[in-house]
Amino acid sequence: MYTIAALYHFTRFADPAKVKGPLAEMCCANGVKGTLLLAGEGINGTIAGSRAGIDAVLSHIRSLPGCGNLEWKESTSADAPFNRMKVRLKREIVTMGQPDVDPRARVGHYVEPADWSALIQSPDVAVIDTRNDYEVAIGTFEGAVDPATKSFGEFPEWWEKNKHRFHNKRIAMFCTGGIRCEKSTNYLLGQGVEEVFHLHGGILKYLEDVPAKDSTWQGECFVFDGRVSVGHGLAEGPHMLCHACRRPILPGDTDRPDYEEGVSCFHCVDETSEQDKNRFRERQKQIALARSRGETHMGPKA
Repeated sequence: MYTIAALYHFTRFADPAKVKGPLAEMCCANGVKGTLLLAGEGINGTIAGSRAGIDAVLSHIRSLPGCGNLEWKESTSADAPFNRMKVRLKREIVTMGQPDVDPRARVGHYVEPADWSALIQSPDVAVIDTRNDYEVAIGTFEGAVDPATKSFGEFPEWWEKNKHRFHNKRIAMFCTGGIRCEKSTNYLLGQGVEEVFHLHGGILKYLEDVPAKDSTWQGECFVFDGRVSVGHGLAEGPHMLCHACRRPILPGDTDRPDYEEGVSCFHCVDETSEQDKNRFRERQKQIALARSRGETHMGPKA
């Protein structure tokens, strides 16, 4: 059984490059795999491994400057969620493209999962899903507004065009684990919105804490690991990933004529050229060859 830890923390790293090497070495030495992003504003990512391995890496992260009060969310998986370890340097740990946004300065009011449904059912509250369109497509909260953004960086433009819809409304926002709302609530406060709330711990904490019978969540929650989606109790959902476009699909979608493993699905069949598809087919051939040799196509590099 693999322990999965999803984490983020906003802090100031004077030189993220100096953090990268020792962190990558700690992960690899303990057999931990996944992705961790480092930037001047902090750390973000999801990792998986043995209980002891995850504990060792989390202890290392908590020892980093400003990370002593790091919070994370845990779940488990019978199968390895990741093939390798990646530690990457980025401009932002979640890309919004707004240099004045700083969650360390202020964020919206945190709302605990037990209180969330009552808040979003209030008539003077507008609830906004800050995730990408393909995530929203498989599950969201009852009554939530879907901005239909392809990436989080599109959110400020969407807000500018749609803010008139929310005049005199309190705004409640949510995302998978909370990191996007740290930035989006700070952004809205900076735009003059007075009452902004966000779901503490994100959808994952809500699904972990709130029983299905008391829930206003509908569908499954997309996750960025091998499980693809989870439901209440963080039980693994039915979805699989199209490895051409990285969008979630259901097992039945593989029976559709536009599905070819690793090459296309009904989401992306018309989005790529035949040259792209041939390149994807060659990649799938290499993956199949690696499997036949009992190897992993993508190695355990940090």
